[in-house]
Amino acid sequence: MTEEEKEREVGRKLVQALAETGQEPPIRYIQRAEDRPIDPPPPSSPVPVVDLHRLLQADGQDEAAKLRSALQSWGLFQAIGHEMSVSFLDEVRNTAREFFQLPMEVKQKYKYLTEGKLEGYESDPVANEDQILDWSDRLYLLVQPENERNLDLWPENPHSFREILHEYTMKLRKVADKILMVMAKLLDLNEEYFTQQLGGTAAVYARFNYYPCCSRPDLVFGLKPHSDGSMITIVLPDKDVEGLQVLKDGEWVRIPTNPHSFLVNFGDEMEIMSNGIFKSPVHRVVTNLEKERISLAMFYALEPEKELEPADRLVDEMHPRLYRKVKMKDYLEVFFRNFSQGKRTIDWAKI
Repeated sequence: MTEEEKEREVGRKLVQALAETGQEPPIRYIQRAEDRPIDPPPPSSPVPVVDLHRLLQADGQDEAAKLRSALQSWGLFQAIGHEMSVSFLDEVRNTAREFFQLPMEVKQKYKYLTEGKLEGYESDPVANEDQILDWSDRLYLLVQPENERNLDLWPENPHSFREILHEYTMKLRKVADKILMVMAKLLDLNEEYFTQQLGGTAAVYARFNYYPCCSRPDLVFGLKPHSDGSMITIVLPDKDVEGLQVLKDGEWVRIPTNPHSFLVNFGDEMEIMSNGIFKSPVHRVVTNLEKERISLAMFYALEPEKELEPADRLVDEMHPRLYRKVKMKDYLEVFFRNFSQGKRTIDWAKI
C-alpha cells in the first residue's frame, strides 16, 4: 500500500479508534502551522446570557435589549430560563455518552453515507483528498419532519435513546420558535416571520458530537473554524469540559461551559435574512489531552426549495441589500464544499 493509499485509509477511520491507540494524530488531521490552535484568553467581556423566561414576559424589554446586543456583537448567547429541567438535560447527555461508549461493532450498525446524505454514525466526511480532517466522530440524524425520520439509523441501544431524542426534539422546537418570534419583533417584522419561513416541513437535524482525548491538542481541531449554514443552531454543551471558541473582533475567545444553559448560535441564513443586522459567528472546537467531550447541536434551516434573501422590510435607501437572492439547495451545495476547505459561504452570497 502506497503512502497516499494509507492516508486515504486513515481518512475512513473513526477518530475514537485512532485515539485509543494513544499515538500522535495522523498527518491528515494536523493543521498547517499558521492555523494551529493556541490557548486563547477568556473573553474580555462576559459571554451574553439571556433569560428566556424573562424575555417572554410583558416587561421583558431589558432582556430583549440584551438579546439584540448579543446578536449584533457576538451572534450567539447562552440561554437560561428555558424551562427544561436539569435532570432531563443530564439524561440527554448521558444517553449520548452511553452511545459513544458502546463497542465499535455496535455503533458501526448505524454508519451510513450516501450521495447527498450525511445521516448516521460517521467521522468528518471526506469531500476532497487534501482536506484536513476534524478530530471528532458524530451521529447525525434527521429529527423533523417526524414522518421522514430514518429510524434504521436511530440507535436502539441505549434502550431509551429514541424516546429521549424525540422528547428533546419536541421541547427544543418550542424554545427555537420562541426565540425566533422575539427576534422578528426586534427587527420590527411580523412576529411569525421567521417561524413561517422555517415552516413545519423544514428539515431539522440533530448532531451528536464526540471529541475523544487527543495526545496533541495543539495540532488538531475537534471542529474546524466555520460559521453554520442554518437559520439557528441550539447546542447542549458538555456539562464539564470546555472546547468551543468563537472569533470575536478578530480574536479567538473561549466559551465557558454552563451545565444549565443552551448555547444559541445564529447561522448564515439568519445573517442574510436580517440583511447583516444579526451576525453569523465563526467558531471552532478544540480538543483536550485528558478529557473526552460531547455536545448535541440541533440545526434549524430553510427547506432546500426555498429562496434565501434579506427581508424586504429591512432593505431601503439607508440600508441597501447586502445579499442576493439564492436558492437554498444551491447555498447548501456551496456550503458543504466550502466547509470542508475551511471557507465561509456567506461571502458567496454577498452583493
